[in-house]
Amino acid sequence: MTDASTLHDTAVIGGGPAGLAAAIALAQAGARTALVARRVPYADNRTTALLGASIDLLENLDVWPRCKDKAAALEIMRLVDDTGRLFRAPEVRFSCHEIGLDAFGYNIDNRSLMLALEARAAEFSNLVRFDDEAESVVIEADDVAIRTASAQFLSARLVVGADGRHSLCRDAAGIAVTRRELTQTALTFNVAHARPHRNVSTEFHTPQGPCVFVPLPGDRSSIVWVAAPAEAERLRSLSDEELSAAIEKQSHSILGRMTVEPGRNLFPLAIERPKSFGADRIALVGEAAHVVPPIGAQGLNLGLRDAADVARLAGEAIAAGQDPGASDVLKRYDRTRRPDILSRTFAIDMANRSLLNDFLPLQPVRAVGMHLLGAIGPLRRFAMREGLTPTWRS
Repeated sequence: MTDASTLHDTAVIGGGPAGLAAAIALAQAGARTALVARRVPYADNRTTALLGASIDLLENLDVWPRCKDKAAALEIMRLVDDTGRLFRAPEVRFSCHEIGLDAFGYNIDNRSLMLALEARAAEFSNLVRFDDEAESVVIEADDVAIRTASAQFLSARLVVGADGRHSLCRDAAGIAVTRRELTQTALTFNVAHARPHRNVSTEFHTPQGPCVFVPLPGDRSSIVWVAAPAEAERLRSLSDEELSAAIEKQSHSILGRMTVEPGRNLFPLAIERPKSFGADRIALVGEAAHVVPPIGAQGLNLGLRDAADVARLAGEAIAAGQDPGASDVLKRYDRTRRPDILSRTFAIDMANRSLLNDFLPLQPVRAVGMHLLGAIGPLRRFAMREGLTPTWRS
């Protein structure tokens, strides 16, 4: 179906942060790579907290030096029980210095991260960009044929599906997905505040979900406010002055007077997981491979670990003169990603359920668990290390 001249070792479909990182990592690993993704101006004001191995990967890809000056360090993380219930958990503070780090990670606006990724991707001679959208993906015996919306054709021995939760690649491979819609919506926006955040990220646990204040450069923070859908809609519809007052009240004025900046986004929350993370010459990364609530900043961090793993395995196969899309490579990718993705999804789901559950006997259980986490040093340090990068990956 395709001309031999268009055959690539790997092709990445999707140009978000996880897709771009995968394309760069594959090209750096020596794969002749195609990136099928339309260039679109990134006007969104959302931010991402990059933790642990994500910074290491971006350093290795020579991306992080291009954008680190736009990021704020995350040195302390506070968990505050703001449920108002009879049995409330004590505040827990995690300090990066307790485990010998300068920072848990860095919070950066997605636009700056995308610009750095795009600039690095343009530097590889073995990375070809198709500024287009994939219209069809057809799996054949020895490769995968891709047709773009403007009738361009290419093929690759391995296709990395970084095309989001409605993944064309995942559908082409016949990979089923389990989905569970949550009765929660996340409202995201940025604020300026009167007091310095001192690189402290604070997560207030409310009966409807977490409300997180994550440092940005200067006296600014990004907000992820999870609430019931109707409440999230109400909050988004408030005037700037009303929302500024509401978020200051929710923060208990820890950062002083707040001023909401332009740009608000609403995201209905869900948990999604495919039955397989790789099959039939297709490897899934990013939201094609997992959709989780914004708790613990795991979403893109998982996606970047997807990118690192698929590039490593494909690169090893190519270096050995093997087919990077062979079934044994995809099986190794699935085995590699499964424990990481499933354990993170389970932990996030349980943490979220514990906030939403009003069952009185469970309240002291949660409170005791949080107390032990804060009071027992080895347990706290294990939780910090595990929250950054799974220990079995070390």
